[in-house]
Amino acid sequence: YPPLDKGPETRPNTELPTNDSPAGNLSREAAFRLDIVDYARTFLGTDYLYAGRDPKKGFDCSGFTFFVMDKFGISLSPSSRSQEGQGRKISVSRVQPGDLIFYRRSAGSQVFHVSLVVANEADGIYVIHSTSRGVVVDNITTSSYWAPKISSARDVVSGKF
Repeated sequence: YPPLDKGPETRPNTELPTNDSPAGNLSREAAFRLDIVDYARTFLGTDYLYAGRDPKKGFDCSGFTFFVMDKFGISLSPSSRSQEGQGRKISVSRVQPGDLIFYRRSAGSQVFHVSLVVANEADGIYVIHSTSRGVVVDNITTSSYWAPKISSARDVVSGKF
């Protein structure tokens, strides 16, 4: 179900390093993770569509993560509830670009949303996700809507390395 999220879109106030940045010697995995994020960002503004998995028609949250990861040879279920069981469980505080974060409305409820980590910065965790506002970037740790619903995180990338 689409979350009833409200509020302005927020974006990181710093640029993420790129593979050709002077910061330079990124590991293959770190560079791969940034490639995933860069690709995901090409869909900013794409419409929300329940059960959508196609950028021409729209995405729902798990359709978006399914579509993006498929481009990089990472096989995910198209369901956020199933995606929560894929990859390796990690601490939300230690997420890296390309990791997935899952949300619940309350502790005992089922997962209802998934997002893809863009950056884990001192001022918060930035994610890209398909919401009722379309594909947007949000700082979930400063969001009164998202922060209380953060439930778990999974690393679905490092298994490729």
